[in-house]
Amino acid sequence: MDTDDQFGAGRSAEGSISRPRVRRPRVRRGWARSSPRPSRGAAVRLLAGVGAGALTLTLGPAPQRAEAKDDKQVLTVAVAQSVDSLSPFLAARLVSTSIHRLMYEYLTNYDPKDNHAIPGLATKWEPSADKLTWTYTIRDNSKWSDGQQATAEDAAWTFNTMMTDEGAATANGSFVANFEKVTAPSPTKLVIELKKPQATMAALDVPIVPKHVWEKVDDFSKFNNDKKFPIVGNGPFVLTAYKADSYVRLKPNKSFWRGAPKFDELVFKYYKDGDAAVAALQKGEVSFVSGLTPAQAAALKSQQDVTVNDAPGRRFYALATNPGARARDGKKFGDGHESLKNQKVRQALFTAVDRRTVIDKVFQGHAVEGEGYIPPRFSPYFWKPAGGQRIAYDPAEAARLLDEAGYKENGDGKRVGKDGKPITYRVLCHATDPQDKAVGKYLQEWWGKLGIGVSLDCRDNVSDPWLAGEYDLAFDGWSVNPDPDFVLSIHTCAALPATPKDIGATDNFICDKKYDELYAQQLAEYDATKRAEIVKRMESRLYDTGYMNVMAYPNAVEAYRTDQIASITKMPEAAGNIYGQDGYWSWWSATPAAASESSDDSSQTGVIIGIVAGVVLLAGLGAFFALRRRATAEDRE
Repeated sequence: MDTDDQFGAGRSAEGSISRPRVRRPRVRRGWARSSPRPSRGAAVRLLAGVGAGALTLTLGPAPQRAEAKDDKQVLTVAVAQSVDSLSPFLAARLVSTSIHRLMYEYLTNYDPKDNHAIPGLATKWEPSADKLTWTYTIRDNSKWSDGQQATAEDAAWTFNTMMTDEGAATANGSFVANFEKVTAPSPTKLVIELKKPQATMAALDVPIVPKHVWEKVDDFSKFNNDKKFPIVGNGPFVLTAYKADSYVRLKPNKSFWRGAPKFDELVFKYYKDGDAAVAALQKGEVSFVSGLTPAQAAALKSQQDVTVNDAPGRRFYALATNPGARARDGKKFGDGHESLKNQKVRQALFTAVDRRTVIDKVFQGHAVEGEGYIPPRFSPYFWKPAGGQRIAYDPAEAARLLDEAGYKENGDGKRVGKDGKPITYRVLCHATDPQDKAVGKYLQEWWGKLGIGVSLDCRDNVSDPWLAGEYDLAFDGWSVNPDPDFVLSIHTCAALPATPKDIGATDNFICDKKYDELYAQQLAEYDATKRAEIVKRMESRLYDTGYMNVMAYPNAVEAYRTDQIASITKMPEAAGNIYGQDGYWSWWSATPAAASESSDDSSQTGVIIGIVAGVVLLAGLGAFFALRRRATAEDRE
């Protein structure tokens, strides 16, 4: 989960509640909540909302440029998320995990053409006959930015630390939960022994850190890696400066084995107001914007030197129920409405949701109608319900299901709960996300006809109520990785918090034994076709239990200035996204246009190229949040 994306992989954009960090069993950054893990990679965690009213953009004057200083070419990425942690052991938000992909190598990477696993720090990987021992050959041409050689010992230390320290397992503990032993017999040989087969061994989205630097850390649950710069890494970029809720600066790693990036500096700049970031694109102060609303995209298409990319996305947008918050120790907490424990009630609510209207009116066609859990972009795992299984928009059927479940109307036409009080559901949403609010208005209309009230609980901080189980329903979304294991794992019983005081990796407290059985089967299945069929059965189970309703698969709607970016890699290359990729391809490959000037004094650079990830717009405007892995509700990717 990267993550990615609005609700998404990891802790929430505004922070997490004061529960101690715990090792996340078999799940991973996704709480993109968003995350993704970004899928991680991740989750991230984000989605975009479009207000009911049309947005008119006034195109500004021709781009203004300031004199370039030292002829530096700077790529500035405007992001709507702040960094939760620069420690790869803790980070869950899409922006953070995306930055870690630039700083550190993973054992493997994903090919930008078709997402298949390709060499990263490891040049090859081979399983034993019983698939319980995996041997990785570590490349001999990767160096840490301080000059020391990156070796198998660094990878072994990273994994062993996650296996033995709960703090170090916070973000990615799910990847090592099945590891029995990890050793480094030589500088170029890494051996991982498993307890049982694990199909994700070519998709271990874990940043490998330098042992000689990190072994000095005392408390991994508190160390944020943000005090000493430059930060030692072996990825395509080296992080040189950071200011919380403001910016992250990176420079090319000249010794990167694949070749140094072409820009002289990469800057991630935090924008709370997405409108300001879009305006910066129009002025030429920012060169790339993601998460565009339909109105913004339409307006930008007519602007000279701007190209709009509208591609199939890697996220889903859903409405999730709180079926009763609980911990693995059996203790219950939170205050979710008791009626939502009833499967027929959940199915009735989703039967009264017109997904076609969500696509046409909210996304205005920039999305595909949702049903299954995995977006159609990942075709091997894409699932659609059978004809008789499909939940179609049918208010009459929804009313019948509610009656059958025992939640009937009183004399005033209001559905009442077991306590005799009229039912009003609190729907958790982001205060800055017009998309949530727009869909929420429709819910008030649709469910109001059933005699059910809807109270939109829109907050700047949705993390606290989400983690505490203090909500009835919530807008949910994750970015999915090429390997779907992470976003599947967040619905297992093992993902629940150990106790009510702990933070688990669960998305919304789902614990279903049949689902868990299928999850274990897919994780141990190495045959790709057979594994995909099991994953589809898991999606079918999620669909039938009615814990969540996937309403849409939003497009990746982005725009960039062709007078500032000469070329940049999409993922997948044929028709994919630029921001929020499973890898470092976009920023590593980005080629600056001819040297130009910018008027942004704060940048102190020549060409300013920007990317708005997950644009947060003011009320009444449309916005798309990009998020990947997450540990809370709004950071899922």
